[in-house]
Amino acid sequence: MPLEKLHQTTEEEYLKQELNAVVKHEYIGGCVVAMAGASKNHGRIIRNLLSKFDTHLNGSPCEPFSSDLKVKVGKNYFYPDVVVDCDSESEPAYFASKPTLIIEVTSRSTRHRDRSEKLLSYLNIESLQEYVLIDQDVVSIDVFRRSENWILRNYALGDKVLFNAINLELSVEEIYHRVINEEMTDFLKN
Repeated sequence: MPLEKLHQTTEEEYLKQELNAVVKHEYIGGCVVAMAGASKNHGRIIRNLLSKFDTHLNGSPCEPFSSDLKVKVGKNYFYPDVVVDCDSESEPAYFASKPTLIIEVTSRSTRHRDRSEKLLSYLNIESLQEYVLIDQDVVSIDVFRRSENWILRNYALGDKVLFNAINLELSVEEIYHRVINEEMTDFLKN
């Protein structure tokens, strides 16, 4: 998902324009940045997570959202791939400012930004309990947890990932169900 800077504007103007925008834009440091489309593998990982999260969180105050919901961090707005918001009743309708869990599905073009700029921004959200990076090109899941002082934990095939923030454990294989990359192809052959 390569990003392209478009123009500078105010936060208020960005929010107004984004309501009717055909293409999603993030708002970073006063700049409006267009987001590109995603791959099928990217969509598969998000679908797998949302399906499991929605079933698990049914009846709780927590809700999973896809990349159509913005997260506000200071004066910036990002579109994470998956957000779990446990305070959605008191939040504005078009963004979350108190997410519990944020997941980004990374690609070659987004990996650096997700691991640097977004990581530093997200870790400043007081309500955030976990930040998860899932690579679509290889089987690799990195989890940062507030309860572990944001120390990186990596998971691979054969592992189970505990999403502490919502008390749900998923196997890496469940998260990568139907994903087509070299590691998954080799794994499924055996």
